[in-house]
Amino acid sequence: MHNCTQKAHAMGVPVRILDMNRTGSPTAECAHGKEVEMPKRDKQKAAVAAAKPKNVKAEKLQKAKAVRTEKAKAGKFAKPTAAKAVRPKKAEKTKKPEKVKKGADSFEPLAMTERAQLISSKVVYEGPLFRILHDKMIEPGGHINERDVIRHNGSVVIMAMDNSKSRKNPWIVIERQYRHAANQFLWELPAGKLEPGEDALAGAKRELAEETGYSARKWKPLVEYYASPGFLGESMKVFLAEGLVAGEAKPEKDERIEFRLVKLSDVLKMIDKGAILDGKTLTSALLYERLRAGKHKK
Repeated sequence: MHNCTQKAHAMGVPVRILDMNRTGSPTAECAHGKEVEMPKRDKQKAAVAAAKPKNVKAEKLQKAKAVRTEKAKAGKFAKPTAAKAVRPKKAEKTKKPEKVKKGADSFEPLAMTERAQLISSKVVYEGPLFRILHDKMIEPGGHINERDVIRHNGSVVIMAMDNSKSRKNPWIVIERQYRHAANQFLWELPAGKLEPGEDALAGAKRELAEETGYSARKWKPLVEYYASPGFLGESMKVFLAEGLVAGEAKPEKDERIEFRLVKLSDVLKMIDKGAILDGKTLTSALLYERLRAGKHKK
C-alpha cells in the first residue's frame, strides 16, 4: 500500500476512491489532495462492485413500495368517501293483476247483460192495472224454473217541493188516501201508473197536476227502483219537482185524495215515529235527505 494511504488508514483520515473507468490502475486521493494507487485488495473489491450488474427489478419493487407507503400516509389524513350504492337490477316487468273492485264499485247492474231465456208464457189474469203471467224459463246459470209474475207498465213518483222560503228545509207535498191492500190510510208522495208507451217525465207531470193541481218549473230524476221484484215487475221512477205553481186538481173518479205541504224536517220526524209506512215515500224522502246532507258537507 502506498505510504500516503497507509498513513491515512492509520490516522483515520478518509480516503476517496477515484473512478474505475478512468484509464490506468485505480487510485485514491489522500486528504492532502494527492492521488495514490489503491492497494491490491481494495482494487479487487472495487472491480467486483463495478462489474456486478444492477438489479433493475429490485429497484422497481423498492420504488413501488415507497409509493405505496407515501399513499398510505396521505390516506390517514384524507376525508373518507361514501361508498357508491349499488343499484339493484330492475326486475322484469310482469303483468299487473286486475284490480278487485271493492265497495259500491263491485255492484254493477247485470240486468242488461244477463237475462232469462223464456220457454213459455201464459196470461192467467188481466185487469185494468196489471196482468199476471205464468212463465217457464231458463234462468241465468242454466236452472229451469217457473214463476207467476205481475206485469205492470211502471209508475212514477213525484217529490214536489216548495223551497222559495227555505232551501235547507223545503215544504214537501204529501197525500193521505185509503189503501185497501194495506187496509188503512197512508201518507204518501204523489204517484201514479204510466199509460202504455208513455214517457216517464210526461207521466210524472200529468200525475202531479191531476192529484194536486200543482205544476213545476224544474224537474230532475232522483232514482229508479223495484218495489217488490220477487213477483212484481213494476219499475218506479222518482222525480224531483221544484218551483211549484198552484192549480186546480183533477183526480180520477175513484180517488179520494187529501194533500198538504209539510216541512222536510217534519216528514223525517213522521218517518222516525212510524207515521209513514209507504215504501216509495220512505225511499224518496230518505234518499233525498242523504244526498242533500252530503252536498252541505263538501
